[in-house]
Amino acid sequence: MSTDSPVNSPDKPESNFGARVRNFLIAIVAIALSVALILGLRTQTTTASVSQLGESSTPLEVAVSNGKPSIVEFYADWCTVCQKMAPDIAELEKQYADKVNFVMLNVDNTKWLPEMLKYRVDGIPHFVFLSKNGETIAQAIGDQPRMVMASNLEALVTNSSLPYAQASGQVSKFSAPVAPTPSQDDPRSHGSQVVN
Repeated sequence: MSTDSPVNSPDKPESNFGARVRNFLIAIVAIALSVALILGLRTQTTTASVSQLGESSTPLEVAVSNGKPSIVEFYADWCTVCQKMAPDIAELEKQYADKVNFVMLNVDNTKWLPEMLKYRVDGIPHFVFLSKNGETIAQAIGDQPRMVMASNLEALVTNSSLPYAQASGQVSKFSAPVAPTPSQDDPRSHGSQVVN
């Protein structure tokens, strides 16, 4: 009786070699697929969305009290212009994170209605630039080129006049859920009265 099994048989060296090659190829394919999966996930998560920016933004209460200037963006998840600008805003946030607060206020949340009325938000994205004391310096509405936003942020940091104050671009129309009722006490009425 022979103690050699057929797998370890000295008569069949090519079967061991074939198994080694096959195992080596399986290992190479597994490594290649793992690398492809990791790279695919990495490139997929580098694109910012407005909802991600909103989740990681500085709370408004903190921004107006921490002694840094702020940029407040009124946005909505459905806003195509907001989504288009999100990667640029994310890059600017990385660049200026230690110098400027980035605040995101979702117009679909009625909690922000007082702020929407205060800044007269009627199109989004609507950007408000605040000094380190929380005072409004300038506003920009709609699609803004990254260079324009970077120039404004740089001026905000250096406490200079914003070069692109009151800039307007393509917007997504938005109407606040509740409109204020006109009254004579409203400073926007300019003393005019409605006569029937």
